[in-house]
Amino acid sequence: MAASLTRKQLLIGLGIAMAAWYVPFGIIDDGLKDTGGPSILGLEFAGSADRLEEIFAEWGAHGRDLARLSLWIDFPFMAVYGAFFALAALATRDFARAHDLRALAAAGAATPAFAIAAALFDAAENILWLLLLGGHGGDAAPPIATACAVVKFILIGLAIAYVLWGLAARLRR
Repeated sequence: MAASLTRKQLLIGLGIAMAAWYVPFGIIDDGLKDTGGPSILGLEFAGSADRLEEIFAEWGAHGRDLARLSLWIDFPFMAVYGAFFALAALATRDFARAHDLRALAAAGAATPAFAIAAALFDAAENILWLLLLGGHGGDAAPPIATACAVVKFILIGLAIAYVLWGLAARLRR
């Protein structure tokens, strides 16, 4: 019978995978900047069809290909960061409950779900950008994709803040 991984082992593995993902993202973003256009973050906050047209023109065909690649490799990254921060939030909540840290434990009731929801908003956003890169989606898709990006960043930011709060509580113990 194979031994199952502990939560700590999963967190370490997911943390390493998450860090490793930044290498291809960095290379792609450098390529996007070399086109004279914005990074993928600039795309995420395009907000309108007019701004999207400007970005596509700045990038040219090569930049659009790089953006597609970035969006596609982002899908497995979503699973990695969603799982990492959900597990880290669960560990933080369990620590808080075990040490009678009521505010930290209460905040942990929803925070693990924030990480998962962030990854789902990220997926919706990427699907819209991929459609737009393919010439589909219309004028409504850019503001919707940008709204998904905003929600994603808020949710993952809350999850990260919660985990850091828990880390600070652990260090004080």
